[in-house]
Amino acid sequence: MTSTVPAAITRVADGSALQAVFLDMDGTLVDTEGFWWDAEREVFADLGHALDESWRDVVVGGPMTRSAGFLIEATGADITLAELTVLLNERFEERITRGVPMMPGAARLLSELAAHNIPTALVSASHRRIIDKIVHSLGPSNFALTVAGDEVARTKPHPDPYLIAAGGLGADPARCAVVEDTATGVAAAEAAGCRVVAVPSVAPIAAAAGRVVVDSLEEVDLAFLRTLITRMN
Repeated sequence: MTSTVPAAITRVADGSALQAVFLDMDGTLVDTEGFWWDAEREVFADLGHALDESWRDVVVGGPMTRSAGFLIEATGADITLAELTVLLNERFEERITRGVPMMPGAARLLSELAAHNIPTALVSASHRRIIDKIVHSLGPSNFALTVAGDEVARTKPHPDPYLIAAGGLGADPARCAVVEDTATGVAAAEAAGCRVVAVPSVAPIAAAAGRVVVDSLEEVDLAFLRTLITRMN
């Protein structure tokens, strides 16, 4: 599965209608944000450093280069960014091979979107090697497109990943609904001009114009996502 398609998929739709849904992965569809933190703590413990719990909010939701770079600087660990990235991916992969728990409501939402032929993309800051393993368990047929953090020049919080997803599906970003769990992801989606549903997983996210905050994906269905678009018209 790749992050790009040969040409935009042309879709004819009502200009006021929902054209596509973009979903974050870690902490949104799968309950893995804690996996990443555990992997980071274990790797740094092996390097002789303990991570402060307060750093968890700093590293959650962003690209690995940012999170890893922050932790190297904060701890003073004697390791390069490239070396640390490899160790973190390997430790995280070890964890997901034991099973990936889905967030409440995620399986139902994916099934509903698929049943109604809603173009759906997975947009994550995680690397391709991680995404493909998790998408295999989620069901590749649920996604028309996936965008990985290591395959874009600028990942979240930049808008590029969501603009790539919209372009790949031939959709207007303003007619796309995004589901995200972190402030970093929300910032990326809003910068791309998408409508956002925030489902905070670790740190709180405030409601704002063009953004709705809910407690769980159990509150999100296709009708809800369609309303998110129409209410902005």
